[in-house]
Amino acid sequence: MARQDSQSIARSGAVPSAAPAAEKILEPSPASQMRRRIFGHYGIMIGGTVLAAIFLIAIFAPLLTPFDPILDQDLAQKLKPPFWHDSPKYDPAHPLGTDLQGRDYLTRLVHGAQISLLIGFSAMLISGVIGTALGVAAGYFGGRVDMVVNFIITTRLSMPVVLVALAVVSLIGSSLWIVIWVLGLLIWDRFAVVMRSTTMQVRNLDYVAAAQACGCSTLRIIMTEIMPNVVNHLIVVATLEMAHAILLEAALSFLGLGVQPPAPSWGLMISEAKGMMFFDPWLIGVPGAALFALILAINLLGDGVRDVTAPENRN
Repeated sequence: MARQDSQSIARSGAVPSAAPAAEKILEPSPASQMRRRIFGHYGIMIGGTVLAAIFLIAIFAPLLTPFDPILDQDLAQKLKPPFWHDSPKYDPAHPLGTDLQGRDYLTRLVHGAQISLLIGFSAMLISGVIGTALGVAAGYFGGRVDMVVNFIITTRLSMPVVLVALAVVSLIGSSLWIVIWVLGLLIWDRFAVVMRSTTMQVRNLDYVAAAQACGCSTLRIIMTEIMPNVVNHLIVVATLEMAHAILLEAALSFLGLGVQPPAPSWGLMISEAKGMMFFDPWLIGVPGAALFALILAINLLGDGVRDVTAPENRN
């Protein structure tokens, strides 16, 4: 009988143990699946590439141009046109032309990337710490803690960010770090709202109940059970708020209450050139295009992170 069974299996060509083993070998690992999703997402690739390029430009800004963005002024060289203008006034030493004070526009542009990234990252970090702490506390504890945090969030949402920032900066003065702290203390509400809702969803799951049953402390549960499962939402909000902070700084600088001259801020460059809008529009177009590219790259990267980390969008 055993011989007949083996002969029938041999004739049919079925190997019971080989098929599951082959499927197990061919199944990609979670890390390879994540890499495939990341490198297959156009938003992450485009946004990440542009953002990385701007970041490298900001780091190596002193090595990219031979001029100083503040000290190298020459009124005899002012308003030199950029390279795409067919003009005899074009100077190859200034490929993007010069501004009203005769400063090299390319130099000010690449140094302006340092200011924009510094303000965006620092304001996002300050607001992220405040908003995440409030949101996680409200979502995990609930009850009166949630009621108090909701009142604080509602109070913050009732205040327009730009008007409050203008009032504060005009009262206490304007500098780079004052702008960073003012923005960081004003844009934490989205962190708080998102972290509150996601923490409320996670705190009712089984692994949190198991950690509570094991006697883990509240801090350990939050740090080891709650935070790792809401970090994808945190990253998405962080990218959005970084872009928001950069735009707010540009708006404040344009109004004259942000980063003060002669610092090479992109918003300040646009403000200084607004009087030449109809005569030399490239003075506004160059920093405006750089600001647009940076904001677009950050938003594309944030949307891509949301897509590849959301469970419903995984392949």
